[in-house]
Amino acid sequence: MKDWIDTYDERDWQTTTDGTVRYALLGLGWWTIDLALPAIQDSDLGKVTTFVSSSTEKAERLANENDVDNGISYEEFHAGKASDAYDAIYIGTPNAFHLEYAETAAELDKAILCEKPMESTVDRAREMVDVCEDADVPLMIAYRMQTDPAVRRAKELIEDGFIGEPVSVYGNNSQPLLEMNPNTDQWRLDSELSGYGTSVMDLGIYSINTTRFLLDREPLAVQSQMSSHADAFEDVPDERSGALLALEDGVKMVTTDSQNAHDDTQLKITGTDGQIELRPAFHGKAKLHLSRNETTVTVEHESFDAEDEMREEFDYFADRILTDAEIAPDGRHGLQDMRIIRAIHEAAESGDVVEL
Repeated sequence: MKDWIDTYDERDWQTTTDGTVRYALLGLGWWTIDLALPAIQDSDLGKVTTFVSSSTEKAERLANENDVDNGISYEEFHAGKASDAYDAIYIGTPNAFHLEYAETAAELDKAILCEKPMESTVDRAREMVDVCEDADVPLMIAYRMQTDPAVRRAKELIEDGFIGEPVSVYGNNSQPLLEMNPNTDQWRLDSELSGYGTSVMDLGIYSINTTRFLLDREPLAVQSQMSSHADAFEDVPDERSGALLALEDGVKMVTTDSQNAHDDTQLKITGTDGQIELRPAFHGKAKLHLSRNETTVTVEHESFDAEDEMREEFDYFADRILTDAEIAPDGRHGLQDMRIIRAIHEAAESGDVVEL
C-alpha cells in the first residue's frame, strides 16, 4: 500500500511559471469576493484588475475596498469599457446569464473561465460553445475538483490499477441551503435563473463531473426520481434527487443530492480489487480513504480547501492561456454535463430510462 501513496506531483499540469493573466470578475456575490478573489490574489499567474457588477457604484465601491483598479457595470462591460485592462473574464453570475457575458467576451477577444453549470439549459450551453469556437477564444468550465491534488492523485491510482476494474460509484452532495442563505427569493430557487432545477444543477454536478474525470467513462443511460417538499422549493422539482447512471464498461453509479439536508459530500469508487473514497469530497479539505487487501489508509492534504482548489484552477487556466495549450475541461466537456443533468430531470419527469 505504501508504494501507492508515497508521492505525487501536485501540479502535474504546470508548464510555465512566467506571465500574468489579468482578470475581470463578473458577478460580485460571496463566492466571487470571498473565494475567487483571494484565490487569484494568492495565485502565481493571475491578477484581478476589474470588477463587473449590476451598477458602476457597487463595482467601484467593491473595487476600492479590495484594491482593484476598475469597477464597471454590466452595461459598461458589454460596451467594452476597460477592456484593455484585462485578458480574461471569470463568470460567477447566476446560470442563465452566463451566455450573454461569454458572447461579449468573445467579441472582445477575451479568454473565458465560466462557473459550472455552464448555463441554464443544454441549448444555451451549446450556443456558448459555438460562440467561443467561432471567435476562437478559450473557454474553460470551472471544475475546481479537477485540479484538487487529492482528486488528481485518486485518478492516478485508478489508472495505475489500485482498485482493479471499476465496478460502482456512489456520490452524495447535500447542504442546508436556507441556513446558508435564508433568502427564499435567491436565484438557486428560481427556475428561470438556475435552469432545470437546483440540487442536481448546483450539487449533483460535482459527483457527475468528478466521476467522469476520474474514470474517463461517460454515462449511457439514466433513471431517476426527485421531489420537492418545503415551500421555498416549490419552483424547482429537485429539493431531493436520486439517480442511477449506467456508465461505459458496465460501471454503475448512484448519485443523491439535496439543497435541504445535512451538509455532506462524499464520492466512493469501488473496483474489483480495492476502493477509493473521497470524504469530504467537494466542500472542505478533501480526504482520500484507500482500501485494498484488508488494509485501509487515509491521506489528507494539509491545506487544501475551496479557496486553495480555486487557486489551482485559476493557475491551471492561466497556464493554458499563457502557453496557448489545450484546455481539458473545455466548453464541450461542460456541455456533456448539461446533457446528463437534462437527462436526469427528463427521467424523473417521465419515469422512464433516458439514454444519452
